[in-house]
This record gives sequence, structure tokens and C-alpha cells, in this order.
Amino acid sequence: MKEKVILAYSGGLDTTAIIPWLKENYDYDVICVCANVGQGNELDGLEERAKLSGASKLYIEDLVDEFVDDYVIPTVQANAVYENKYLLGTSFARPVIAKRLVEIARKENAVAICHGATGKGNDQVRFELTIKALAPDLKIIAPWRCNDTWKMQSREDEIAYCKEHGIDLPFSADSSYSRDRNLWHISHEGLELENPANEPNYDHLLVLGTTPEKAPDEGEYVTLTFEKGVPTSVNGTAMKPSDIIRKLNELGGKHGIGIIDIVENRVVGMKSRGVYETPGGTILMEAHMQLEELILDRDTLDYKKLVAVKFADLVYEGKWFTPLREALQAFIESTQQNVTGEVKFKLYKGNIIKAGTTSPYSLYSESLASFTTGELYDHHDAEGFINLFGLSMKVRAMLDAEKKQ
Repeated sequence: MKEKVILAYSGGLDTTAIIPWLKENYDYDVICVCANVGQGNELDGLEERAKLSGASKLYIEDLVDEFVDDYVIPTVQANAVYENKYLLGTSFARPVIAKRLVEIARKENAVAICHGATGKGNDQVRFELTIKALAPDLKIIAPWRCNDTWKMQSREDEIAYCKEHGIDLPFSADSSYSRDRNLWHISHEGLELENPANEPNYDHLLVLGTTPEKAPDEGEYVTLTFEKGVPTSVNGTAMKPSDIIRKLNELGGKHGIGIIDIVENRVVGMKSRGVYETPGGTILMEAHMQLEELILDRDTLDYKKLVAVKFADLVYEGKWFTPLREALQAFIESTQQNVTGEVKFKLYKGNIIKAGTTSPYSLYSESLASFTTGELYDHHDAEGFINLFGLSMKVRAMLDAEKKQ
């Protein structure tokens, strides 16, 4: 009986070419696993394609709710954003996919896991760190790093290789953007984006929505509710988090929300330029932060900003299954106990405009914040506070003045 390898399979040209390559170079029984994390019609026709390409079996795993509940929501609660812009759409999808690859490898008694990530990208790091953390005994095969046996360097090479092995599928050699899509976002790289001096061709590029210029001339109000930092309804309709993201994607895409153009620092050391569409995620993240600013005390909110940066770095680097990420998430979860309430905002031509926030746990006191003097605050108390708060600055200025004399 042949040994088995689990292949992370998307149905695209790269992973289709990998199937005969694995059989030819390793003599493995190839079992394909496609993870559904919300990529839509990209899953159509995969079973037939995998078997035509020589796979013995295909798993199509519905991971959408696990992806959202266990990876997306904790990251939203953390307000984790990489390099101030990137909402981590591809980053936190990889560990949930790799986790399922390991689970199926155990079920099938496989000896190896194979992925199609290139040697220049972040995804090889994310897949492999997860596999190492969960199944250090499994062999990892990365064809694009196998210089002795992987000779294909272009789509044309891969198409020719497939045809040589009896796989004649309707793949095109035409150049297009390199995209990654899931429920949270879609990323675009390549073509004119490879030169940061070029403006993105948004008419050709966008998939989930439109540009702000082409969005409706009238804004649209949206109301979101949260319970303990978890979204629970949109416009009064209760939904599970994954359906909330679907609804917000629809609304955000319509109004040109969540389109970013970023040059980011990859884990492997190079800079890369991409355009990300995250309409629903941008709305959800903004609404959560809008609610937190009403509820969390100053010290917790300040420290949480530091945690958010580190949490984002860990997710981006593929370090989901680490003690530090778990410890940071435990802190984040403790801060969410009172993050319950309602957030209202208006979507208008790429903007999310505040329209009111309420919570039973609000720390905002109208009587304290107003200019009238209430029982809890005496204006004269500020004088002593300022004297002590600024004492070190005053002493330094006095000593500097003495030295100049």
C-alpha cells in the first residue's frame, strides 16, 4: 500500500499540477483537501477536477463558522491590524486550514502534507508553523522550494506539464491578478500593482464592491449590536457572526468601504504591494472600536492598543498556535466582558460616519463631561493636580534656566 500525502487543494492550476508531480516524484497516494472559508463559487467542480488530475480522494471541508468564530472574532476583539492597514484576511485563514489538514492527515494515516505556497510569500510560513505546532512528526512538502524536481516557472510550464500527464483542463495562460478570497476579504497582487508608482486599475480589479466615487450619492444607516465583544445583529435582525459578515460585505461593498492599497513588510523580509477589499470586516472592526471607546477605562484601552499590535504581528507571522497568542487572547477576552451595546453609523462613499453609540456599561457621564459643576468634580481640584502632574517639567525648566545664568 502506498504512503499517503495530504495536499492543500484549491483547484487552481498550481495545486492541480502538484498532483501528478507528487505521484511522479514521491509515488504517493494523493488525498486533496479543499477548505471552504467562504471563497464562494471557487469550489464549483472541484471533485471532478481533482480526480481527473489523479487524486484518490477529495475532502471539501466547510470551515466558515469555525474560521469566523475561532479566528476572526478574537482578532476583531483585539482590534488587531497589521501595519495600521491590513485586516489580516489571509493571515488568520491559514491556521484554520492547516489545522484541518493535520486532522485529515491523522484520519488518513498520511505521512506528509503538501502546500502550493511559493518560496517568496508569507503563506509557506503560516502553513508550516501551524503544522509544526500541531504535528511535528509529519513531513512537509513545498514544491516551489524543490529546485531539483519542480522545474515549472510559469503558468505555461504548468499547463504543458498537466497535458503531458493527461490532464487537459481549461486553464488559461493569460496574465491576471493573484488573488486570495475568503469570507472576510479578497486580496489582489500582480499586474500594475507590482510597481508602487502605478495607480490601481480599480475598474478591472474590484470584486466585492465599487469605488467610493461610484458609490450611491445617498448614505445608508446601519445599526450593529454586540454582546461581550461578539456581533449579534444587523439592523435589528439577529444573525450568527458569519452571516453578519456576509451582510456587512454586501452593505460595505455597495458604499465603497474597506478598499486599501498597501506596501507591507512580508515575514520573509521583502516588501510587497497589494490591494485588499474588506468591506464587512472594516465596518465590523470600526463598530467594535466605537463601542469599546465608550466602555473601557483609559488604562485598559491604552494597554489594549499595545496588545493589538503584538496580536496582529503574531497572526501575520503564522504564530497562531503559540502560548503568547493564547495568553494575549485571554487578556483580550477579559476586556470584553462589558463590551455590550448598540452602534449606529452611516455608510457614505467609502466613509463610516458615527451616528450614536449606547451601552448599559458606558463609562461616559454626561454630568461629569458637561461644563456645569457636579458633585463628583470641583474645578478647583484641577489646580493641585496640574501642579503635581507638571512638577517634573517645571523643575527641569527651572534648572535649565539656572544653568544658562
